[in-house]
Amino acid sequence: MRDFVAGLGYLLKGQKWVARHGRWWGFGMIPALITLVGYAAALAALTVWSEDLIDWATPFADDWGSPWQGLLRGAVLVGLLGAGVGLSLVTFTAVTLLVGQPFYESLCEQVDETEGGAPPKPDVPLWRELLVSARDSLSVLVRMLAFGIVLFLCGFIPVVGQTVVPVVALAFSGYFLAVELTAVGLQRRGVPQRERMRQLRARMGLALGFGMPLALLFLVPFVTVLAMPGAVAGATLLARDLAPVEEENDDEEFTPE
Repeated sequence: MRDFVAGLGYLLKGQKWVARHGRWWGFGMIPALITLVGYAAALAALTVWSEDLIDWATPFADDWGSPWQGLLRGAVLVGLLGAGVGLSLVTFTAVTLLVGQPFYESLCEQVDETEGGAPPKPDVPLWRELLVSARDSLSVLVRMLAFGIVLFLCGFIPVVGQTVVPVVALAFSGYFLAVELTAVGLQRRGVPQRERMRQLRARMGLALGFGMPLALLFLVPFVTVLAMPGAVAGATLLARDLAPVEEENDDEEFTPE
């Protein structure tokens, strides 16, 4: 419980940090706004072309009479739009982090500098950082989709599907949000993805305290845009706890002159 409260504290500290540094708050909202506009355009296109797409996907229903043709294609339409919205919610954070890598790298660096104990800048080209971020994001998305399918199927279990599964789904979303958002700060500290996930599993209460409230907030796209800069700032503060630079320096071998 103490770790959960500490994780929530990092989230609140991150929001307070961007509130004190308004220029960085606006700067950090740019990637989320770009992603939001892109997703809105994609969902609008899906809606406009949905009828043609459904007609193409269900040619066997062309000769069906009323009301069966309408019921089938109406159900497919609801499922198609629901899948589009669900996929948007699941992938929004990962895509925003990928689009905003240069933005969030600068924001993370600024948080480190204001708090002291900043790690040295990684000697890696930007294209290499983007490639690593894309690979790590894809890996997280695959895990999220696999677990999401299992949880979706479990949702049909009577009683358990309506009580236990939503709580597990929220915890699952919160953990992976913590993984994604701390990636920028921990990557700056040279921590690979597998080690990042191991550290967060070892401090599960910390990860859930940080990620579960965000999972609820991020259900509303506009709130996601407003909260993302503070979430990245808070994740940087959390990363400083998981991999303090001082510890890395202490572990370096001392070579006498």
